[in-house]
Amino acid sequence: MKNHYTIFLPTILILAITVLVCSCNNKAVKQSALEFNNVRLSKTEHLFKDTAAPACNLTIDYTYVAKSLQKELSDTLNKYFITACFGEEYAKGQTVEEAINQYAQAYAQTYREDSESTFLQDQKNEEIKDNVARWYSYFENIKSNIQWYEGNLLVYRIDKETYNGGAHGMHLTYFLNIDLAKMRPLRLDDIFKGSHYSELLTDLLWNQLMADNQVSTHEELEEIGYGTTGDLTPTENFYLNKNSITFYYNVYEFTPYVMGPVEIRLPYEMVNHISNLK
Repeated sequence: MKNHYTIFLPTILILAITVLVCSCNNKAVKQSALEFNNVRLSKTEHLFKDTAAPACNLTIDYTYVAKSLQKELSDTLNKYFITACFGEEYAKGQTVEEAINQYAQAYAQTYREDSESTFLQDQKNEEIKDNVARWYSYFENIKSNIQWYEGNLLVYRIDKETYNGGAHGMHLTYFLNIDLAKMRPLRLDDIFKGSHYSELLTDLLWNQLMADNQVSTHEELEEIGYGTTGDLTPTENFYLNKNSITFYYNVYEFTPYVMGPVEIRLPYEMVNHISNLK
């Protein structure tokens, strides 16, 4: 009987903001300056706690705010980060290590409760027994990092890879674009103006997708596979940087699994007429 569980606390990573020339801007930077750290975890749990049986494997590489000149800011950001990575139930005042430990314990417990009885049944099935061990070898990998941090904008990226049986696993990516001055995530309604911006954005996304694929019609995109599993609409899963807004579509959102995720980048000059960004 073995149960492997490890947490690593590496050296603090400090992300610095570009030095600004005037003293008033330097003051603003100091007030929101953030230091980041990460927690790494690796956990293996076997069915029936038997090392000869299939197991689930959980790995986590989680980035959080380790220090801020404003405690309210660091507390708020960490709550958003924990919620986005693991769920709201793990953002109720625990330390980062406690929250991750609780998530790992829940993941292992759910795996055993959901799988042990069906595993025994499937082992008795002569037609599938050769594949049973592989089907029940679950895994989940969660990695988060700071993708962009400049001025009052912080972009937090979360990558999740899971396998819970079946033909293949899933890889999903999500983003939080956080306004540090307001201490909250930005939504499309914050960035775009007017009552019809969604329709205008949809047209821009289709046009950019056609340009990216060097075709001139929607029909040609559909022949490639775009739009076969859903409609292309502006998604709240986007990320900002200095020059553009990029809309990120995970597999199956509007393309089949084989095509992978889709990113559509719109330069700010393309959306200036409907944007509040400056």
